[in-house]
Amino acid sequence: MAMDMAAFGRFTRTFQAGEMIFSEFEPGDTFYLIQSGRVELVKIIGDIERTLDILQPSEMFGEMAILEKSPRSATAIALDVVKVLEFNTQNFEILMLGNPQIALKLLRMFTKRIYDSKRRFMILTLPDPQAKIADVFLMLDETQASIDKTTERREFKTSVDDVAHWAGMSVAETRDTLSHFVAQRRVEMFPDRIVVKNINDFSRFVNSKRNKSA
Repeated sequence: MAMDMAAFGRFTRTFQAGEMIFSEFEPGDTFYLIQSGRVELVKIIGDIERTLDILQPSEMFGEMAILEKSPRSATAIALDVVKVLEFNTQNFEILMLGNPQIALKLLRMFTKRIYDSKRRFMILTLPDPQAKIADVFLMLDETQASIDKTTERREFKTSVDDVAHWAGMSVAETRDTLSHFVAQRRVEMFPDRIVVKNINDFSRFVNSKRNKSA
């Protein structure tokens, strides 16, 4: 997101490496736009702490506090010295009213972030690695407009690292799970893409796992 935010320098905050920016479940009325450094989002699922995402400069986090007035859904931790622009309800309204072009870009970004967050949570709460990986491909099928959908076969220009990121799994575990799908002849692996032979088969598989855990 390329935006000129120079006028909002007074909203700058800096967090040191390892510092907690906010904690899961606490109330919040601010969101953040990263100017420099990286931020890790962590969530407790069951008894396990999982990394949901590692955010880079120009990415935003904490926006659900503004949009839904809900408690924090994850913990945010500065991985480096992090500089952010901090917005609350009051200065967010100033931003929206005084800068229509920036406001439009932020609204589009909000929409995508809400979808990504909720879709990612659906993947993470599935009961086993195979279901998580299969649901990542369903998510990619939903979001990538350039995919040929004239047949049940799908070609995804994605990497094992990307799939592991979305599934909240290690690269090694993701590679093992994909190898299992290859052995079942449900997936084909190539250097520049991963092919799912029957996306509807994955949809039925994920839905059955989700229904059983409901």
